[in-house]
This record gives sequence, structure tokens and C-alpha cells, in this order.
Amino acid sequence: MKGLRVMPGGRAARGRLYVHRPDGHAVAWYDRQANRISVLEDAHREAVIEVLRPYLRGTVAIGPPPVPTAADLRGLALPPDADLAPNRPGETLLGELEHGPAGTRARHRLRQDLLAQQRMGDALDALGADGWRILHCVPLPGLGGIDHLLIGPPGVFCVRTVPGRRQRAVAGDLLLTVGRSQPRPDPRWIRRAAARATRALATQATAALAVVDASRVEVAPTLRDVRVLQPPTATAELASSPTALKPPDIEALFTLARDTRTWLGRTDRPA
Repeated sequence: MKGLRVMPGGRAARGRLYVHRPDGHAVAWYDRQANRISVLEDAHREAVIEVLRPYLRGTVAIGPPPVPTAADLRGLALPPDADLAPNRPGETLLGELEHGPAGTRARHRLRQDLLAQQRMGDALDALGADGWRILHCVPLPGLGGIDHLLIGPPGVFCVRTVPGRRQRAVAGDLLLTVGRSQPRPDPRWIRRAAARATRALATQATAALAVVDASRVEVAPTLRDVRVLQPPTATAELASSPTALKPPDIEALFTLARDTRTWLGRTDRPA
């Protein structure tokens, strides 16, 4: 069939590529993580393979859509306003920029924070191809929110993003300083956030600071319980960490973490 188009499915689709007819109806999708093509209309099978050929790698499985797992079904059962999976990096800051303070300095600071979260979030989302699950803007009452929550083979990581503003950044045990600005309590904050995540998910969460666009990052040798990441090397550093979680554990934790009620302390979650 002529006219089939390949379209990315967006972040909530975990990087899938969808094949659409000219009228917009989906006839198949390619799951790059599973390396599998799911064909909805078998009459278009050969055309689907041909249009997806530039994106395929290795030996690709082809067939009807797989039966949803228990984790998939629980995710589908979530009310839309309770599901964190569709959140984009910096989602909260986008709302603050639209409805927040009108002062030029405050808005400039918000834009810096937003750009840093977006750049770091885009880099971390690349880990999804290796079996990681990534959430952005996870709410923590009393602390604001976790910029990025990573769940992957090495474990769970709570990431707070800090704009480096092309200046030297120094991370100490308690404070982080960027250029000549006032020291920030980011190391203390992310420790508290990781402790909250550890309790909420009933598994150890590691604290991490992501410093974006700094000219140089210096880390105190005594800072051992907080990972310090930068966009160019963050994914490689995380992916090379020792394995602690198996794929079923990752999916179970992701299902729990994507539900806002896990973080807001509500007990009316579905069993």
C-alpha cells in the first residue's frame, strides 16, 4: 500500500514508531526496545516492513500486538490526572512560566531552570532504549518535586537539575555553588528527596545532581552519597553501573512510581 507514513509515538509511547495510513489510521508500530513490529492489519504487512526498513536493526520479530502485561493493564487503569508517565521534562516550570511571576529576573531564572531540565531530561530519556523507565516532575509535598526519576538495571535514581550557566560549579557535602552566586543547598535537598523516594517505593533510591552547561564541575572528595552528572556523560555513567534490578522489578517499580498517589500519601490506589 502506498502512502504509509512513519510517525514517532512520543514519550508516553516509550519511543515506538507508528505506521499510519494516509487517513491517519494506525496499521502497525515498531517497538525499538523489544525490536518487534506489531501489525494491526495483516493486509499491510509487507508494506509496513518496507516503510519501516530504514529504522530496523538486527533480527526483528513480527506479528500481532502482544497481550498486555499486568503492568500495562495497571497503567491503563490509572486516571489521566494520576499518571506521571506523560510528563515532559520541565512540565511544572512550563506552567509556572505561563502563570507565574511577571518580574524579568524571576522569569529569566525560570527559563534557565526549564532549559536545564529539558536538556537533561532529553539526555536521560535516551536510556529508555536500554530498558530504563524515566519519569519527570514527580511531586513531593513539602519539597516541590523530583526533576527526573530513573528506574533501570542499576537501581533507582532521583535527579535534581542545576543550571551551570557556563560557569564553574563546586559541589560539596551540603552546598553547591555556581560561579559567584550564593551557595545552594541542593546536595541536602536531593538527599531528602531520595530518602522520600526510598520510603515511597520500598527500595533504595540514589541521590544525584545534574549540572547542565557548567564550564567546569568540581566535586568534593567527601561527597560520596550523591552522584554528580553532566549531560554529555550522564547516560554512559549510569548505564555502566552494576546491575541491581531485573526487568520485572523495573516494571513493577515504574508502575508504582508513575501513580501520583504513591507520592501524595493517598491510600486509594488500586490493588
